[in-house]
Order: sequence, then C-alpha cells, then structure tokens
Amino acid sequence: MQDSDRTSTLNNFRKAVQAGDFLITAEVAPPKGGDITHTIEMAATLKGRVHAVNITDGSRAVLGMSSLAASVILLQNGIEPICQMACRDRNRIGIQADLMGAHALGIRNILALTGDPVKAGDHPDAKAVFDLESVRLLQLIRNMNQGVDFNHKTLNDGALDLFAGAAVDPQSKSWSGLQSRFEKKIEAGAQFFQSQLITDFEKLEKFMDQIASRYNKPILAGIFLLKSAKNAQFINKMVPGVNIPDHIIERLAKAKHPLQEGMKIAAEQVQMARGLCQGVHIMAVKKEDAIAPILDLAGVGKVS
Repeated sequence: MQDSDRTSTLNNFRKAVQAGDFLITAEVAPPKGGDITHTIEMAATLKGRVHAVNITDGSRAVLGMSSLAASVILLQNGIEPICQMACRDRNRIGIQADLMGAHALGIRNILALTGDPVKAGDHPDAKAVFDLESVRLLQLIRNMNQGVDFNHKTLNDGALDLFAGAAVDPQSKSWSGLQSRFEKKIEAGAQFFQSQLITDFEKLEKFMDQIASRYNKPILAGIFLLKSAKNAQFINKMVPGVNIPDHIIERLAKAKHPLQEGMKIAAEQVQMARGLCQGVHIMAVKKEDAIAPILDLAGVGKVS
C-alpha cells in the first residue's frame, strides 16, 4: 500500500466523531501465534460496515499477538484500526516507545486502558507492571501530541497525532466513582468512549442523561453477541460487573437456534442504543463474521 493510500484510511473514525455521525466499531482479537490470516479475514467482513476495528491488547490478561503489530497489519489491508493499549505489561518507557512507533506506522486511534489483572488470565504468575493507569496514559498521549514526553521534555523528532479514547462502565455499582472516573478521563483528553457490554439500558440512559450529556464526547455502547445460554452464564460468572438478565438467558435456552437468537438480541440492543447514545461497539468473540448480519438485522446500513 502506498503512503498516500494508507493515509487516506487513517482518519475516517476521527472524522465521523467530529461530524457527529452514529459511530460503529467492532472488536477483533489478534491471533495466538504467528499466523494472522484468520484475524484479517474476520476484520475484512467489517469493511464498509464499521468506522474502525479494535484490536485487543491482552484482553482478560490472555496472551495474544501485539495489538500494535496486528493493528499495522490491518491498516496494510485497508482496515482502520483502534489500537488498544493496556498499562499492565509496560512501564512508561515502553508505552512511550510504542506510542511513537504507532504514530510512525500510521496508527492514529488509541484506546487507553489500565488492563485486566494478571491473575485473571492464562499466565497468572506473570509480573504485572501497572506503572501507569488509564487516566495517566491519556495524559501522556495528550502530552506527546503536544510534543513533550512524560517528563515534559521536548520530543526532538516531532509531536504525535493520536486520537485517544477510553473505556467506561455505565453499569458501575458506584455512581460517584463512575462520574469521577469519567470526568478525569475527559480532563485527561479522552475524545471518545467505548463502554463495557451493556445489559441494563436504563442505567445507560441514566448515565447519558446525568453524566455524559454535560460533555460533547461520543459514547459507544458495548453490544456483546451471546452465542448460547451457557455462554451467557459463563459471562455472568467470569466478567466482573456484568449481569445478563434471566429473561435473556431463558430466551437463548428456549431457542431452536441459539446463535441466531443471540444475533437477534444483539440487533435489538443496537436499536436501543441508537436512541440513547452516539454509537455502538460490537463484540462477537470468535464469531466476528456475525457482526455485519447483526447490523443488517438492526437496520444499520454501510458507513461512509
């Protein structure tokens, strides 16, 4: 891909945010190994259907290919990535090095995350770093965009141009904690927010009305494809803060084709979110090719 071709794909997501469009992003996991063919194939099914594709960075502290490397490969294949960057595995030197590398390689969208605890993953005895957390990472990105490093010393070879976002959990049990954390991320420079998976749309509406409405930053509601009742029960057990309602689990259990029912549920949730916030972030673990059909079911057309 020529530089001019690559550059033309860099800022579609940022432009859509600034234009106030209804935003659609989706999540694709990087491979565990050196063959990225499947990841590329899954991401390719999203071309023209989403504004950008998130590449996870050790989600749930489970080993996978570098988010930065996988993001660059997607970019080379004409797919705009959102490179997730977690603080769990790198100190401030490593994070700054990766941010400079991301910019140089054409990556512009960064989702700043603290990272899931090591004990939750497949290398529970690994040493966690957590030199920074998400708010300080956002501050760091803002500084580097202004041409200075963590120590406020000049980046002699040029400022960065990164579009930073953050995570938010509108279903948090601590309302004051949710508000405080959200406002700190706004102050630190977050330009967009992707939420944890939403099951309680009344709480999402409350969050939008009472907290997010004060700020002109887009919130993308997390929509998760539930593949079966067993899958929903597993999510309830393993993902902190998630409570998939019994009526949804029963609906999946009674369905003749649970995956298709899960896709219908996800489509209904996309429609609900559309009336509440500025976008959706769709997660369909190991079934990313179901995302475009979910958008079809929800009546969401192609993105520009």
